[in-house]
Order: sequence, then C-alpha cells, then structure tokens
Amino acid sequence: MLGKSRAAMGGMPQAQRLRRLALRFSLLAAVGTLSACTSGDVFSLEPAVDVGTQTATVPQYSGMQTLVPSNPYMTAAYPRMDQPFAEGNVMPTEEVQCRDDLKSLGVSYSDLAPIQDGGQCGIAYPVKVTAVGNVEMKPAATLTCAMAASFATWTRSELVPAARLRYFSGVKAIHQGSSYSCRRIRGEGVLSEHGKGNALDVMSIELNSGKEIDVRKPGLFAFRERSLLNTVRADGCSYFTTVLGPGYNYDHRNHFHFDIKNRRNGYRACR
Repeated sequence: MLGKSRAAMGGMPQAQRLRRLALRFSLLAAVGTLSACTSGDVFSLEPAVDVGTQTATVPQYSGMQTLVPSNPYMTAAYPRMDQPFAEGNVMPTEEVQCRDDLKSLGVSYSDLAPIQDGGQCGIAYPVKVTAVGNVEMKPAATLTCAMAASFATWTRSELVPAARLRYFSGVKAIHQGSSYSCRRIRGEGVLSEHGKGNALDVMSIELNSGKEIDVRKPGLFAFRERSLLNTVRADGCSYFTTVLGPGYNYDHRNHFHFDIKNRRNGYRACR
C-alpha cells in the first residue's frame, strides 16, 4: 500500500506532496513509549515552561485558531495507547518508511540507540536531526522520526518560502530550545510530549542575510517579522496537532511549541 501511495504522490505538485507526507508522518506519533531522562540546558535558549501549563494566562492570540477538529486522516491510524518497545532489533516497516521520507525531504539525521529508563519517557527509534536541507538545527534535536518528518515538511513548505517572500533570503538555521526531554507538564502532572520525542520548541529563526528573528512578539512597527511569524505559526496547524506560542499565555511568551500529540477526540490545539 505504501508503494502505491508513493507512486501516486509522484504526479502531485511539490507543495501537495509535502502536505500529504505530513499527514502520513503524523500517524507515527505514538510509536512507542520508553524511558530515559536526558534533560539539560541548551545553551541560553530555553523555553520558560512546557506546553499545557495554564499559569499567568493572557488573552487568546487573535491571529490563531481555537481548538478545531483535525483532519481525520491525521489520526485515523493512531494507536489508542502508546505502544511498548518492540522486542528484538528489527525496525518496524513504518519506521523504515519514515526514514526513507526523511531522506527525500533532505533531512540530515542519524539513528540513536533506544532511549528508555523504566518509566513513561523515551523513544523506541530516536533520530538526531542536524539539518533540514540547508537549514541547520541548532542544537541538534532528538525526536521520533514522525516528529522529525512533520517538522521538516513544515520547514520546507511553510517557513522557508515565507522567509524568502518577506526577506528575499533563505533560512540559515532554526534555534530550538527543547526536543526530547523527560519531564511532566508543570501544574498538571501528566507526561509532556517532549518526554516521548514528539515535540520541539523553536526560539528563533536565523536568515542567510544575518538577520535573526526572535519568536517573541515583535515590536509595533516590525511588520515583516509579525507577518512571517503569524503565517508560519498558523500554517503549522496543518502539520502538527499542537501549536502554541507568544500570546497564548505568559509561559509561552518566548517560543513556539510544536507537537504531534495523539488526541482521542481528533482535535488540534492551535493557539
């Protein structure tokens, strides 16, 4: 079936093909819960708090969607519960296929040993992403393959074209503050998607021109920055099931949080 799907995609325009890939990648989001806690400082770039915390709420960001039903194809094949680690060393077919897609997307990555520590945190088949095409990931991000593929598709389809349109410049690097990290959501006690490798926090975007665009709310007259950030954030709802950032609440004032959380009700949180 995967072979037929890839053949059919061959005749699609690139943008449509990338969006179709994003839908398929999201189906891998719940491939395994394991555990190993590897949190630590990521230079000076660190989000104030994890996704989901409701402290110091500010008015909802008017440029973003409220909770809306997600595309049914995004979650149709999701397992209802996170699967345990598979026995043996044979990588599942969907993980092999996902790595083929990473290569097609131009992702520079390496496979890591399974991350597990006896609790709920971990990744059965983690990848370490260092770049998406010519766009560096600083520092390298440890993710599930599904999250890596979704983020790469968003980068190629939305971020890079939006930056070129507004600044006539390519994107040199994405500065991230947190990828895999074994932790719970502050104030809620439930496992963060970071603890499954299904989340990434973006702090700033560096252009080839040398300009660095901070994700925090731009100034009153920063029209191009505001347009870029609003656009790529809103468009992220087509690739992720959660998109949060400045304006959602005080704790998300300094980063975009993207994840592919598996929700039973098929909704996405885009705020």
